[in-house]
Amino acid sequence: MINLGIIGTNWITDQFVQAAHQTGSYQLAAVYSRRLETAQKFGENYGDVEYATDLATFFAIQHVDTVYIASPNSLHFEQAKQAILAGKNIIVEKPAFSTPQEMDEIIELANQQRVFFFEAARNIHEQAFKTIADFLPLKDQTIGADFSFMKYSSRYDQVLDGEEPNIFSPHFSGGALVDLGVYPIYAALAWFGMPNESLYFAKKIQTDVDGIGTGILRYEEFDVTIRTGKISDSYQPAEIFLSNGTLVLDAIHSIDEAVFHDRDHQRKIKLSVQRVENPMVEEAAAFAEVILNPTDRTLGTNYEEWVELARNVNQVLYDMRKSAGIVFDADEK
Repeated sequence: MINLGIIGTNWITDQFVQAAHQTGSYQLAAVYSRRLETAQKFGENYGDVEYATDLATFFAIQHVDTVYIASPNSLHFEQAKQAILAGKNIIVEKPAFSTPQEMDEIIELANQQRVFFFEAARNIHEQAFKTIADFLPLKDQTIGADFSFMKYSSRYDQVLDGEEPNIFSPHFSGGALVDLGVYPIYAALAWFGMPNESLYFAKKIQTDVDGIGTGILRYEEFDVTIRTGKISDSYQPAEIFLSNGTLVLDAIHSIDEAVFHDRDHQRKIKLSVQRVENPMVEEAAAFAEVILNPTDRTLGTNYEEWVELARNVNQVLYDMRKSAGIVFDADEK
């Protein structure tokens, strides 16, 4: 059983803890919050849970072996570093870190301390995602793709009122690209590999981060278009253009429908995919399998691939952000 500690008490943390318990491999053991009342309210439905209002006390809880970090983006690096030095595995909500330098340091430190680091990018762990990966032909038969994930954030109303919520603040490494844009970029890199060039054309909002934007990932023989935003909604399906037809997905995460329009044979082929009710169950199960079987070579190979994918996604996010002139406080460290 994995004894889980959490940093961050928002809705996504609650969804992850529920997913973790659903796998049968985790037990919530500790909650950190700056306010004791907040921590207690979060943990009251999960049995015997310890609480801490300072990180030193939280990381000193011996029986906690894995920490899920879902604090504001800019805080992930220092909290992850503390957790690793305390001997804990870490699951860091996407985007895990603000810069490639932070990512490299955490990967190296986790390896030195013999603990696991996972970026919680849930879509790559979906069974549907793997089904699509198996269906896709060799890259020389791919001629392009168009991935979109845009969803209006109610926090943008605060921006319009003159405020600067964390998710729209450069001080906290916020913006559309590093939030919703992570999903289509993970999909592109997992399915097609590292692009040769990564560009981003963004509409900045009052807080000087991107509210909406279009990215281009340039490969040797094709481009992938990325559209992301938090100040509008998109209902566009994801499409992968192949030499003999087009694969249409209802989304780039929590995929519930995938249909290949076979131009050569004038037919539609429906892939067998189905999303689970809690979209974080599959990633929680994948992480638990690695944690509980640290000597399994196949799982070890999977883990190494996830880490390198996380590293590459981080680099692409950084390159895209820089191409659009979006600067975080973390860039100056």
